[in-house]
Amino acid sequence: MVPLALTWLAGTLTALAIASFFTQQAFDRSLLDDAYLMAANVKLHDGKLELSLTPREVNTVLFDQVESVFFAVLQSDGTLVAGNPDLHPPRLPDAAVYRFADFTYRGRPLRTVTLHRDEPAAFDVVMAQTTLSRSTLLQRLLMYSIGPQLVLLLLLALWLRGTIQRDLQPLAQLQQAVDQRDAHDLTFVPVSATTRDVERLGVAVNSLLGRLDQSARTQREFAGNIAHELRTPLAGIRALAEYGLAQKDPQAWRVQLEGIASSQARASRLVDQLLALALADEANPGMRLEAIALDDMVRDAVLRFLPRADAANVDLGARGAENPVRVAADVTLVEGILNNLIDNALRYGLDPASATTSVTVALAQERSGVSLAVIDNGPGLPEDMRARLTQRWAQGEAGHTLGQGAGLGLPIVAQYARLMNARFELGTGPHGRGLVASVTFDAL
Repeated sequence: MVPLALTWLAGTLTALAIASFFTQQAFDRSLLDDAYLMAANVKLHDGKLELSLTPREVNTVLFDQVESVFFAVLQSDGTLVAGNPDLHPPRLPDAAVYRFADFTYRGRPLRTVTLHRDEPAAFDVVMAQTTLSRSTLLQRLLMYSIGPQLVLLLLLALWLRGTIQRDLQPLAQLQQAVDQRDAHDLTFVPVSATTRDVERLGVAVNSLLGRLDQSARTQREFAGNIAHELRTPLAGIRALAEYGLAQKDPQAWRVQLEGIASSQARASRLVDQLLALALADEANPGMRLEAIALDDMVRDAVLRFLPRADAANVDLGARGAENPVRVAADVTLVEGILNNLIDNALRYGLDPASATTSVTVALAQERSGVSLAVIDNGPGLPEDMRARLTQRWAQGEAGHTLGQGAGLGLPIVAQYARLMNARFELGTGPHGRGLVASVTFDAL
């Protein structure tokens, strides 16, 4: 309200200044017209200047019901020709035809104009008028402009007060709801928005609460998974250590240490997978994707797993990576997909009954996009098992038989693919054997 009142005051003063200026001009123009009228009746008679108007005619010309009007006709040397003898306002500057001035005459403020004429001889006409009409007009203008504006300002203040209080009421309710909310309660806050800005604020607060709730659920799930899944390998490590300490044969110690190392590796891999899954759950589905060279990432992944494949007597290779392939994706997520799919193929895609075991990472341009597939010629998966293995903690027969993994690799791949708007599918390998795990990206 203070800025509003100050703005109104500045506007009123500006309007009054403009009105005063134009009012002054109008009265001055009328005063100048009277001076021209007087000058037109100054004649040269017998070499002397005289006013041709009679006193009655002068009174008729200068009659005003409100103001007192004075005049004087002066020769260039100051000699009075006609009019009031003691009316001597400031002299005209050189080359000026007329000049307005404020002048005090007999204790009364006057507005004067001095008009200089050179015909029939050099003389000056001085017209003076009291300023009562001007002052009265400005006072009325001030009264009639400020009065209604004060009323309008008061009405506007009352309306603004009610409107602002009504619009801010949802904010007060939102503040009260947040203040009374328990730290563990992350449900949406009801917001009765009366303006678009308040509605946007409510949507933003509830969106934040939704993200915090999702993050809290992910953390709780991660903590529960860690506590549950690490209990078994840690208990196994402890049992192996206790058994080894009870033995005196160094060979027995070596066997137990190898078991401890194997159990530690499985526990470490489980922790890595749980961390990857937790990060995937917290990732933003609308994450920013960028153009990446998928062929380079495939070659790097194959070279990274090649020593492990050679040690397991597996023929690991790449197909379709000789040509540049670019897709819209995230480098970290694509690397996670490659690591999980190749690791799964090397773990569960081995068929003891087959003389040659092969794992191929294939890139192919399709009508729907770019396909990244990891193909093995192992035992494969039944069709009803494929959909189930994309769920967390689900394992196939090979996993149970080998005692490896926790059923998180393929769910991680499915989650990563969803975050990049890609499509993840499990299918049958060539000639009806093996497994094809493929992710289809949008091509650039």
